[in-house]
Amino acid sequence: MLISYCVVNTNGRELLMRCLDAIDRTLPPGLDREVLVLDNASDDGSADAVRARGGGIRLIALDRRTGKAENDSTLLREAQGQYCLLLNEDAELLPGAPAALVEALDRTPRAGAAAAQLLDPEGRPQPCAWRLPGVGTALAGALFLHRWLTVQHGGVVGWAQSSAMLVRRTAAEEVGYLDPQFFVYSDETDFCKRLADAGWRTLLIPDAGAIHREQLATDREAAERRIVEFHRNRDRYMRKHHSRAAAAAVRVLTAWAYLVRAAAATVLPGHDPARYLLHARQALHPGRGEGVREAADRYNRARATPA
Repeated sequence: MLISYCVVNTNGRELLMRCLDAIDRTLPPGLDREVLVLDNASDDGSADAVRARGGGIRLIALDRRTGKAENDSTLLREAQGQYCLLLNEDAELLPGAPAALVEALDRTPRAGAAAAQLLDPEGRPQPCAWRLPGVGTALAGALFLHRWLTVQHGGVVGWAQSSAMLVRRTAAEEVGYLDPQFFVYSDETDFCKRLADAGWRTLLIPDAGAIHREQLATDREAAERRIVEFHRNRDRYMRKHHSRAAAAAVRVLTAWAYLVRAAAATVLPGHDPARYLLHARQALHPGRGEGVREAADRYNRARATPA
């Protein structure tokens, strides 16, 4: 069996090298592999580092920055393996993880995807699988019951993060891969929803671990763009898969939850009320503001402009 490791990287050279090291350490015995790296128009020397590393890695070096869903779809189309392990550059597979994911898809023929349990750099499990979004999950969030009613911990789940997710290539082909309208955020939610609609299951495998060294925005402007993009695509998902009334209800319920958090943040140390207020505004008006997509468009225009 051939397994295709499909890594997306955007300006994460050092993390990418750790990700590739982990792939080398954790290849299950008896399996062949190919490693594909899509470099998303990085300007930190990532593509050169992959070339210098050698090892037969197939490098797809883009000259313009595109979204996560489009990048994952490009890799899935290029891959030759029966199973494709989607990886972000900030995910580091732990020993036994690929084998556990392969075993999960082998023993569950109608599973289209199996996700690893993500851990923070200290080894603590992170929530990484949830029930599919809808009015019910938004209501649970508004009542602050989401940890008990929405987060899922193993077995068949609604959707899971794709930072370290093994995908059955035939299932991805059947549903048309990931929807590029989701530039980043909600792309895997939509993918898992369409898998479920086609009769495929999504699994979370607690025995398959991956350290997730999440790259968070360090400046306020970049953080605000991520918040804009998050709520824009959450609303896009609701309008795609639910009624207008349901989408409107989710906007209101989500905004309410963030407004409560903003009020609490005024008295709780270490919390930023302005950040929660921005979340509330974007949840209620997801069409406002500039997100990650617009930042990528500006970056692409700058690269295309002669110096």
